[in-house]
Amino acid sequence: MKKIFYTLLFFPLAIVAQVNVEFKKENFKDRKDELKDAINNIENGDDFFGRSTAYYSSALPFYIKANDFNPNNALLNFKIGLCYLHSSFKGKATTYLELAYKLNPIVAPDIHYWLARTYHLSMEWDKAIASYQKFLTVAKEMNNTEFYQTAGKKITECKNGKELVQKPVRVFIDNIGSTVNSADPEYGAVISADESVMMFTSRRNTTTGGGMDIEINQHYEDIYITYRKNGQWITSVNMGEPVNTKNRHDAVSSVSADGQTLLIYLDDKKNGSGNIYICENKNGVWGKPEKLNKNINSDYHESGACISPDGKTIYFTSDKPEGGLGKHDIFMSKLDEKGKWGAPVSLGTGINTAYDEDAVFIHPDGKTLYFSSEGHNSMGGLDVFKTVYDEKTKTWSKPENMGYPINSPDQDVFFVLSASGKHGYYTSIKPDGKGDADVYMITFLGAEKPPVMSNEDNLLASLTAPIKETVVMQKVDVTVPQLTLLKGIITDAITQKPLQATIELVDNTKNEIIATFQSNGSTGKYLVSLPAGKNYGIAVKCEGYLFHSENFDIPLTNGYQEVNKDVQLKNVKVGSKIVLKNIFFDTDKSTLRSESTAELERLIKLLNDIPTLKIEISGHTDSRGSDDHNLKLSDARAKAVVDYLVAKGISKDRLKSAGYGETKPIDSNDTEEGLQNNRRTEFEILSK
Repeated sequence: MKKIFYTLLFFPLAIVAQVNVEFKKENFKDRKDELKDAINNIENGDDFFGRSTAYYSSALPFYIKANDFNPNNALLNFKIGLCYLHSSFKGKATTYLELAYKLNPIVAPDIHYWLARTYHLSMEWDKAIASYQKFLTVAKEMNNTEFYQTAGKKITECKNGKELVQKPVRVFIDNIGSTVNSADPEYGAVISADESVMMFTSRRNTTTGGGMDIEINQHYEDIYITYRKNGQWITSVNMGEPVNTKNRHDAVSSVSADGQTLLIYLDDKKNGSGNIYICENKNGVWGKPEKLNKNINSDYHESGACISPDGKTIYFTSDKPEGGLGKHDIFMSKLDEKGKWGAPVSLGTGINTAYDEDAVFIHPDGKTLYFSSEGHNSMGGLDVFKTVYDEKTKTWSKPENMGYPINSPDQDVFFVLSASGKHGYYTSIKPDGKGDADVYMITFLGAEKPPVMSNEDNLLASLTAPIKETVVMQKVDVTVPQLTLLKGIITDAITQKPLQATIELVDNTKNEIIATFQSNGSTGKYLVSLPAGKNYGIAVKCEGYLFHSENFDIPLTNGYQEVNKDVQLKNVKVGSKIVLKNIFFDTDKSTLRSESTAELERLIKLLNDIPTLKIEISGHTDSRGSDDHNLKLSDARAKAVVDYLVAKGISKDRLKSAGYGETKPIDSNDTEEGLQNNRRTEFEILSK
């Protein structure tokens, strides 16, 4: 549960009657009954107002009724202004606070602070700064360092805001509609990398168990889910048990790129500080959330977390003092050899500040981190920032404010970005909302097209004979991540039944497994994120089936792309063939390259797992070159694979090699893609 607290800077309230009208009998001699009702309403409102800011919404209706009777009471207008300032309708606060000040300039010693807040939120920067400076004088006279520092920080935020709004980023920001948003608060939306599924948190009366948290005067948080169909989000539904629990806060923190693994905030501590849990979908069913270890969870408030695309690093936020700078900070932990999360490490002073850092999200590119912060050059409240990790220097870049209008003087949190980089989602309170915090979609438009100016010749010519000319504007693209999204469905080649298969992602250059994933057992769907700059080997394995391999060599120059690759696994039976797509040879030679090791080791494991299996290794070429040369080359390559297997302990009598040259093409030789497909190494099961 994201907890955002507003500190009320209250002092004993002073009332000086000027043009101020008190709720007294002598002021309403002929309206005694109405006065009595108004006083009762004020008392009822005060009962809620005195509890906490969470109950201001309950106090407001009583105060409004009393204000309808007497709109010229400074103290009542002040309280109404504070109620609105802590609601979804902050813009209404200004009128009441300004009137309170006009009726009685010393209605409260912190009146200038709250007036400054209303101007700040409406981006009236200069008026806000002036009011904050007036409050600085009050705080200084009272020798209150905390209040003095608070106002000073707010002045800095206003100055940041003045700069940021001068260079707005080109985006559309749209409420994603009533299928997700309601009159209740919706926030913390997370998406699969391809934007096919979204989970979010809401406090509705449909919460599991239907309970109310009396501390915050709202329903308990639950997690909801929706799917994208034909470009639209369908009506969301409560995910139910075991993902959600009764009479506790359950809030989604992040989801894996394939939408199959959730990190959840669960309010399971007596002090309400909560822990991070992991929840996985297996065969189409969500399992019971499991608590992460003590290196992640502590006795303090762990507000959220996300896991890197390779599943080996977790980033989380906590207000624990060890390694922190004061409030919530961002930490990271690596998965150790035993599959446990290791000791946490702070991301350091370049990322963390003396203020809150929260709502952390790692992009599917594995190197771009987004988070919200009250520090850095925030324009007010929490702003969204991004930082990029440099693998060479092992450092994070200086956090960059995502800019206006993404960020505002209010709270801007829970930002996530699609793999394509075209759409972001975050939580905001805006005039077009459904009643409270809503989920909004940000569409990034890229840099503005530069204007095309007419040259001098055209200008002169147009004086006598206007020239009509079609000018083609220079295309401006949105900056996209260097990332390939590989997705598809894994099925049985004969029955077409979806399979829960294991997908190994290998760095062929280093011959090491980068990550391991699983397809969904009920649908067969899988999704893997492949950041640019590597030669990837992908192996799909399922018990009782031959493994399937793919190769993706993705240079750093590649932008974003989505590749759909359905995989049909073949049963281990006589006659089954598969192409070994991660076997590599030097050009026009039969020398096995080191990048082939992982694929060869998979073949060795298959032969060791089924010790009676006998196979033929066959080499094939494209049509370029002479028939004789191609035949010899293919034969030599097949023998090189057999020799490798024998050297690794596989009996020679289980292996046969054959070179077929260009005689058995599987694709056209008229295209580069076809030529490459025909240059291949295969194996076929001869007996089992």
